[in-house]
Amino acid sequence: MKERNITVVSRDDPRRGKTDWKKFHNLTDAEIEAGMAKDPVWADFNEMDWSEAVLVIPPKKKAISIRVDEDVLDYFKRGGAGYQRRINAVLRSFMREKSKKKRA
Repeated sequence: MKERNITVVSRDDPRRGKTDWKKFHNLTDAEIEAGMAKDPVWADFNEMDWSEAVLVIPPKKKAISIRVDEDVLDYFKRGGAGYQRRINAVLRSFMREKSKKKRA
């Protein structure tokens, strides 16, 4: 992929939000894991195998209209801003897995 097609989105603008970025950057791995263990939302992801996870930043998006079940949309929206990106990431993951199986 050529660099000109990559879009970098940064949310760590210190002028936005109330995040203590200095404290965040000073967290140890042990502190991060302890925090994750206490977070009930993380429990849903705790057993997932992330060893082959890949960050994908698609070069271009296309606006479409799609109908999805209300509970599916609500699930993604509960995660906050970026729910459309998360839906796209799930679809991309599905597509890659299907493509792997066709090649095998």
